Amino acid sequence: MSVAMMLKEGDLNTFDQRGRFTLTVAGCGRMGLPTACLFADAGFKVICFDINPQIISRINKGVSPFFEPELNKIMNRNLSENRLVATSDVKAAFSKGDIIIIAVDTPIDEKKRPNYMNLENVCRDIGLNFMKGSMVILESTVGPGVTEEVVKKTLEASSGLKAGRDFGLAFSPIRASVGRVIYDIVNYPRVLAALDGQSLMAARAILKTIVKGGIVEVSSIKAAETVKLFENIYRDVNLALANELAKFCEKAGIDYIEVQAAANTQPYCHLLKPGIISGHIPKDPYLLIYEAENLGVKLQIPILARRINDETVKRAYGLIKDAFKAMEKTLKRSKVTVLGISYKPNVKEIKGSMVINLVKMMQEKNIKVNVFDPFYSPEELKDMGLPAEKNLAKTLEHADCLVIAVGHDRFKRLNLNKIGMLMRKPAAIIDLAHVVNPSKAEKEGFIYRGLGRGVWTK
Repeated sequence: MSVAMMLKEGDLNTFDQRGRFTLTVAGCGRMGLPTACLFADAGFKVICFDINPQIISRINKGVSPFFEPELNKIMNRNLSENRLVATSDVKAAFSKGDIIIIAVDTPIDEKKRPNYMNLENVCRDIGLNFMKGSMVILESTVGPGVTEEVVKKTLEASSGLKAGRDFGLAFSPIRASVGRVIYDIVNYPRVLAALDGQSLMAARAILKTIVKGGIVEVSSIKAAETVKLFENIYRDVNLALANELAKFCEKAGIDYIEVQAAANTQPYCHLLKPGIISGHIPKDPYLLIYEAENLGVKLQIPILARRINDETVKRAYGLIKDAFKAMEKTLKRSKVTVLGISYKPNVKEIKGSMVINLVKMMQEKNIKVNVFDPFYSPEELKDMGLPAEKNLAKTLEHADCLVIAVGHDRFKRLNLNKIGMLMRKPAAIIDLAHVVNPSKAEKEGFIYRGLGRGVWTK
């Protein structure tokens, strides 16, 4: 039996106090593994659980399954001090955990409906093995009501125990961005809600050992679940507005980037840059849209924002077609180079990248596409089914069109003169990431097109 659900303020103030508790993190992905490492660094004995044996093997060897600043250093420090271990053994992971953090993925299916199978499966495994008195904290992004309807009910059904009486239950979504996860977990305020007062007290004591940005308590788990979704929908809607206004600028011969910079000098205006929206943003709104539809509510603006942002891939292809028209070239049997396939700048992560959709769209139209990304080797790109050459120069050689899809810092330092000498004249640059100065591109002889850069499309 554990006493974790009875923890209170002051019980985890010292390194030695934390060392008396074992904490299991279910899900060793982009958010789960950094969370596990931070808790180990705080003094807890930490077990990382994942169903992927390759991930487990890499962690135990001290090799992170993905790159994240500071992660490898923290992970290896705690492995060497025996505070961190990884396993795919369900019993070993959950029977010893006083505190269990759930950080599994919650994807959507082809019909844009949430699929909570991963979450249900891990909750069943936890319920069949965990100790009475344990404290369970869900950190995955889920729809309002899922913690109580899926997590709580599955844990109770599989364990025979009662939430709030025999084990604690809380919800606290991770607010972090790939490439800065450790910093964000530590420094961002953390939203928290729990099933009952004691669970709230215990979860707050646990989270405060790694979160320095403060704890924001809300009145119910449903409210906390909604907070995370509202944050992401707010960004999605504002990105949709940027993409929609950029569409107008393209037709009206106006430079959106110039207008954006001037408009944002007004303190209450915060226009974002247009672009292809990737990562978790395209997924998370559907978690709320689905729950709203179950209540008979149609969320028109989030639905419209999703449609607008999804259409940006087609708009990007439209810019490519327009550039070829200006070059008086045909797209078929042409060569297009795409720079960047990560879902966001300066990270090595392809999951959720909509740039892949653009590459596939061009391939389906018999366009020869080559891809380059400084975060991936040519072999890695080929293993993902993406055509790649051995280096950037070879990728650009005899290309008709260069598409800058992701704003990696390296692409901001491109030598346009050298690129022009490698490409087939006339050549075009399609800047989807706003990293190239349009005037400089045109001085070097390129046909330039960019999202919202209407003044260069005449």
